[in-house]
Amino acid sequence: MEMSDSIVNYAKPVHILFLPSGLGVGQMVPFFRLASMLASRRCRITFITMLLEISTTKSILINSFFANHPQINRLDFQILPLNTSTSSMNDPFIMQIDAISNSLHQLDPLLSSLDEPVSAIVSDFILASSLSQIANNLNIPLYNISTTSAKFYSTVAYLPVLLSEDPDSFKYCSGNLEIPGIGSVPKSSIPRAWLDDSPSNYVLKDYLLPNARALPQVTGVFLNTFDWLEPETIASLDDGRVISSLPLVFPVGPVGNYNLGEDNQSSWLDEQPAESVVYVNFGTREPISAQQLREIGKGLEICGYKFLWVLKEELLELFGNTVLVEMEKKGKIMKPGDYEAAIMDHPAIGLFVNQCEWDSVMNAAWSGVPMMAWPQHGDQKLNAEVVEKAGLGRWVEEWGWGEENLVNGGEIAEMVKNLMGDVNMKVNAMKVREQAWKAKAIGGSSEKRLRKFIETLTAEQK
Repeated sequence: MEMSDSIVNYAKPVHILFLPSGLGVGQMVPFFRLASMLASRRCRITFITMLLEISTTKSILINSFFANHPQINRLDFQILPLNTSTSSMNDPFIMQIDAISNSLHQLDPLLSSLDEPVSAIVSDFILASSLSQIANNLNIPLYNISTTSAKFYSTVAYLPVLLSEDPDSFKYCSGNLEIPGIGSVPKSSIPRAWLDDSPSNYVLKDYLLPNARALPQVTGVFLNTFDWLEPETIASLDDGRVISSLPLVFPVGPVGNYNLGEDNQSSWLDEQPAESVVYVNFGTREPISAQQLREIGKGLEICGYKFLWVLKEELLELFGNTVLVEMEKKGKIMKPGDYEAAIMDHPAIGLFVNQCEWDSVMNAAWSGVPMMAWPQHGDQKLNAEVVEKAGLGRWVEEWGWGEENLVNGGEIAEMVKNLMGDVNMKVNAMKVREQAWKAKAIGGSSEKRLRKFIETLTAEQK
């Protein structure tokens, strides 16, 4: 329990319905964490789990969460099968979104079965366009959870304006984008799929743009960030400089771990000196080539520091048994799981090598662990800008997007050695940690934002 998690007494508990799309473990975790925060403040929580195909990892995560939070009511939501014969789209991600959207009409009878009225619905940005009208018909305010930085959220929110002025703004983009209140966004930081006729360009048109257009119908958006970390951007969102019709934002981060996973390497880490281990985690869905993974392995072997590298089991075949045996003499390779925050809290961790997935950035901020930022795709370059500006780490900008260049093991080892020896960066990372803790403490900026949300719902139900 964090220091701001003391129970606040309200006249009558508000009833909040969590409705995550559940398209992946990464999508579920922010909902679990926010639900836990609100439950600790005497809010009544009903949590809907989508009955899509559930992996073993996701199943373990879901069962663990509800076992640890018996006060949270769970409801299963049956997704209707999608008629694939009438769809021209074969992307599983978009097809699942379509299947969920086509099933949301079942929400009304489901809510009618609850013994108390719902005060608010909390859902994903990716369901904003399909859920906003339904929530409006039910007369229930809709809130979204943003899983990226305030800077990238603002960029996405401004998409309807950019594309209304020029539908091909990204296709033929030759310069920087200018976003009110945010400033200039370099072309090199814009997701590559937005810029050309790449196979994934449909994500911009079929996924981002419709939901960005629906944001004015959303009551509020939770951001996993805090005022000190992104002061100019949050201020611009607060006063309507980005777009005046955007919903209220509630920066309530860093959203804590709340016992969602366990550090199963703690015994090994306990044997290592303080700040001596390089923690490497590029997630499970990053587009890193086999050749680049081998170079990362070489860099870790020769950098001179112990390492803890999260790697999917099927990727171990890239190295061969002999190489793996040699690598295990200098570090540890572990399977993916939701234990990142627990690992980074360990005093042995001295550097975090990551693509700047935003949840990972917030984990680093909370623990005060310096980052070596190596963006791979999507929002990650804009996130890396925030990391470097705040002093949380160094963005290796010259390496470009992960899929653009092959960075050799020697370069990786040299960068790791430089950052592990950078005392100023460690001091700055601890300053970020201090500000993160202040934000979450009673009276801190994030705690006050969360309290404002609850008080608003409480006032509305009187």
